[in-house]
Amino acid sequence: MFDNQLRPHIDPHMDRLAHMLERTPLTANAATWCGWLLGLVAALAIWQHLYLTGLVVLLVSRLFDALDGALARRVGATDYGGFLDIVLDFAFYGLIPLAFIAADPGNNALAGSLLILTFYVNGASFLTYALMAEKRGVDQVERGSKSLLYTTGLAEATETIVFFAVCCIFPNWFATLAYVFAAIVIVTTASRFALAKQNFSGDGTK
Repeated sequence: MFDNQLRPHIDPHMDRLAHMLERTPLTANAATWCGWLLGLVAALAIWQHLYLTGLVVLLVSRLFDALDGALARRVGATDYGGFLDIVLDFAFYGLIPLAFIAADPGNNALAGSLLILTFYVNGASFLTYALMAEKRGVDQVERGSKSLLYTTGLAEATETIVFFAVCCIFPNWFATLAYVFAAIVIVTTASRFALAKQNFSGDGTK
């Protein structure tokens, strides 16, 4: 929901950082991998109940996730880079709830599993909508330079990172927070279903 509003404030800083790093060995794809590996470290820290450490590493991980796009814009984005970015983003989004489940399975297993399920369905709707939009040549100017069409919703990257951060600060509330955020993700998915029905139905194709 807030991604579009934050992009004009974040992108210029990322572009300046990318300019400083342009002549270093750090490529856009390497930044993507660094972001995911740091996300894995954050998940391991959360699993070991090192929640504040996990929070710091998680935020640095997302810095690399923003940086990879800025680096790609300077040298030219590739389809493989876009593929890598999307897949590792979804892997990261699944890792953090899994870490909270592993940290306290008795209290967190059901809520965390439900959250991962909603992430899974939301991801499927996101990718399928993007595929159908690509097939129809739908533009995405408002979301900047992306490999796929990014549809908006209540639960986007910004909201998810804030949710993870709050969970790290208040780990004992994870189950309650996960149920609330799962409901928000469901609303996001439902809105995409409605958008797909509005834009893709009635043309005689499946």
